[in-house]
Amino acid sequence: MKVFVTGATGFVGTAVVQELLANGHQVLGLARSEESANKLIIAGAEAHRGDLNDFESLKSGASASDAVIHLGFVHDFTRFAEMCDLDGKVIETIGEALLGTEKPFLITSGTALFSKDGLTTETDRSVNPHPRIASENAADAVATKGVKVAVIRLSPSVHGKGDIIGFVPTLIRIAKEKGKSAVINDGNNFWPAVHKLDAAKLYRLALEKPFENGTRYHAVGEQGIPFKDIAGFIAERLEVPVVSLTNDEAEEHFGWFAHFASLNNLTSSEETKSALGWNPQYPTLLEDMGKIYLAEQQ
Repeated sequence: MKVFVTGATGFVGTAVVQELLANGHQVLGLARSEESANKLIIAGAEAHRGDLNDFESLKSGASASDAVIHLGFVHDFTRFAEMCDLDGKVIETIGEALLGTEKPFLITSGTALFSKDGLTTETDRSVNPHPRIASENAADAVATKGVKVAVIRLSPSVHGKGDIIGFVPTLIRIAKEKGKSAVINDGNNFWPAVHKLDAAKLYRLALEKPFENGTRYHAVGEQGIPFKDIAGFIAERLEVPVVSLTNDEAEEHFGWFAHFASLNNLTSSEETKSALGWNPQYPTLLEDMGKIYLAEQQ
């Protein structure tokens, strides 16, 4: 099938495009610049000029394709709530173009919507007033209109080669700048993780197999790594101390990242694995931290 992909030249999007092309699909990738368009063409995809603020380009891309994977998101954390609101509008716009069709529409969310004790599963729905819930609310809204929608929740750490702005690079940068690697309180909060190539395969499998409207899938290869293990690994490689911070101290140390550093997000992907036959096989987060993120420190 021909798949319209937003965020097609991003970290995860690039892997998704490669996965789709390698398995016989065609890709129409949203490109906001000549550089992005050239990357798509070199990869073997077709470029569709436009961006997430160009709603007409989103509608025409969706209309020209057999399916849509929405991966694009403006990662401007100084305007995070505004960007989440934009994402909801993007989903609604694409949904309008898909009304009356059976074209599958995969939208992207995150397991980080949930920070709680206990295990988060695919059946959980967030009731927290987190700005990112706008994406799932928009997905549910278009699903009620009959659009064939499923949500893929990415782990807070999607890791692998080429990751330069994700959560792990951010933690490493902060540790280098501050001269210490920090945990909040005891650091016994959990981060799920997934390798980008495993995540890419999940998107393809979800696209190819029938699903009920509103289905949630979890792109989770490891259901929870203690944050103290991540911070400790960084400290060991950078040869800096590990320190425990109070919540107030964490705000000063981490800045905007303090919320994510405190995230307690133990998450299951068992229902996803069962439904799609998805079996993560690529390196773990700590393996990638040693081989990629902190390799120069060895």
